[in-house]
Amino acid sequence: MKSQIKRTFSNFFFEYETPRQVLVRNKRVAVVCRIIQMGVLAYIIGWVFMYEKGYQIVDIAISSIFTKMKGVSFTNISEKERIWDAADYVFPEQGDSSFVVMTNYIATVGQKQDKCPELPDGKNKCTSDAHCDEGKYKRMGNGHMTGRCINDTSTCEIYSWCPVEDDRKIPDPPVLLTAENYTLFIKNSITFRQFNVVRSNLVESVNQSYINTCLYHPKTDPLCPIFRLGDIVERSGFSFSEIARVGGAIGVLIDWDCNLDLSIRHCKPKYEFYGLYGTGKNEDKEEKPSLGYNFRYAKYYVENGVEKRTLMKVFGVRIDIIVHGRAGKFDIIPTLTAIGSGVGIFGVATVVCDMLLLYLVSKRDFYKNMKFKHTEIGEEVSVSSMDSQC
Repeated sequence: MKSQIKRTFSNFFFEYETPRQVLVRNKRVAVVCRIIQMGVLAYIIGWVFMYEKGYQIVDIAISSIFTKMKGVSFTNISEKERIWDAADYVFPEQGDSSFVVMTNYIATVGQKQDKCPELPDGKNKCTSDAHCDEGKYKRMGNGHMTGRCINDTSTCEIYSWCPVEDDRKIPDPPVLLTAENYTLFIKNSITFRQFNVVRSNLVESVNQSYINTCLYHPKTDPLCPIFRLGDIVERSGFSFSEIARVGGAIGVLIDWDCNLDLSIRHCKPKYEFYGLYGTGKNEDKEEKPSLGYNFRYAKYYVENGVEKRTLMKVFGVRIDIIVHGRAGKFDIIPTLTAIGSGVGIFGVATVVCDMLLLYLVSKRDFYKNMKFKHTEIGEEVSVSSMDSQC
């Protein structure tokens, strides 16, 4: 027993096993094998290393965005002239990565808290006081009902900010249609912490004199950080005249795809524009519900000791600036991992060719005998049993 254990350990540590190699001269199988191997090699070199850059370690950027709108509009509504600048039409005014540029509005001037009839828009009809429950609020209403039905309008009387806003007719053409000539300045900074790299969209070729004169164009000025609002909307797939009337949402993507094995000067942003939500019709060519983008805000003031407000329903272009940053640099660990994976995939050729040889070709029995060596081991008869028979 002891000698057997010793022999087992000796064989394990001091013997080397290698698979048996059989050289097969079969043109069809050989061609199939080489085609598979060439395909695997093309996949490793073309896809893994060249396209996916499997030899690089990757880091995702941390970014910050600063924005600034510029432009002036002039309006003359009911013989009331007014100048609109960035402080009037940009919400919020801090210059964040998400903001709204007002292009149209409905103003309800001189509202005060009082009793008045609901808007006769067909949503809050009544024929008697029984339809107007005192102290209750309808989901489509504008205030608390007083319990009275006003015969002149066939609507309930409410306690609210009066007169009630009438937004049934949206100004067309938009009040600030000239907003398409406003310009947007985007300042973007990114950091790749793993590589200790900091970049800005104001790259080496973008200086102050260039910024003063340039306007973004994907072919002639792809690095200019100043964009015309009308161009942003058009490149996102919307019509500015339509989206300016009821509002909408635009996505501006700043894409950084940097190969840090090259010079840092090649790490430059690319700008893309996407229409996120706007006007349009569904598959049945019916107008979509709740089109556009709008919100309300109020300007409060006191007149003759009474608090009043001007309610503004604002339609505008909401712009969301999204930054996607990715940088890669050579590293030995992902390189060895990619090579090891590729070597493993080469085994597919061997498996396919063995299947052809052992199961499909006419001389498969001959190839089986050449590939596998069969050895029969007879039963061992112990010495003790032989002695018992004597």
